[in-house]
Amino acid sequence: MLLTCATALALILYILLRRVSHDLALAAVFFNLVCIAIEGVAAVSLAAALFPLASAPYLNALAPEQINAMAMLSVRSHTAGFGIALIFFGVECVILGYLIYRSGYMPRSIGVLMEIAGVCYVINSFALLLSPPLSSRLFPAILIPSLIAELSLALWLLVKGVNAERWDQHVHSAELASA
Repeated sequence: MLLTCATALALILYILLRRVSHDLALAAVFFNLVCIAIEGVAAVSLAAALFPLASAPYLNALAPEQINAMAMLSVRSHTAGFGIALIFFGVECVILGYLIYRSGYMPRSIGVLMEIAGVCYVINSFALLLSPPLSSRLFPAILIPSLIAELSLALWLLVKGVNAERWDQHVHSAELASA
């Protein structure tokens, strides 16, 4: 369900921001869809952690330590996959932040926050994959800007929405430029 909603959100943000830069908005959708695909595969790894923990007769051939190790490997695979997915999500956040900043119909401060969030996601993910001890020192503090940015964007869109007059101006100026 989460990944379905994330796909719908990518489409909504594309429609809102394509007038700023069609190519960058399309790139944001691309990075989001790659993130969603990787996250989906990672979720399968997490579900696979449950199989060794079942009480199936074929598991009697393994020692309890082996069964626990198999389950833990699946959980670790999910963690690595999720970290890789967040690299793509971080790049998407940077692009969205730039588009929001340039839009004129959404607050520039949210654009800046989204760019910072994207950088934080990328740093956190590379730390998770390349240096888990560094990652454990950074986490969760490095993701606080991401929480603030994403919450700000969600609340702004829910409560205030885009400035319709400025959005119409963007649409109209884009139509004039293409004519």
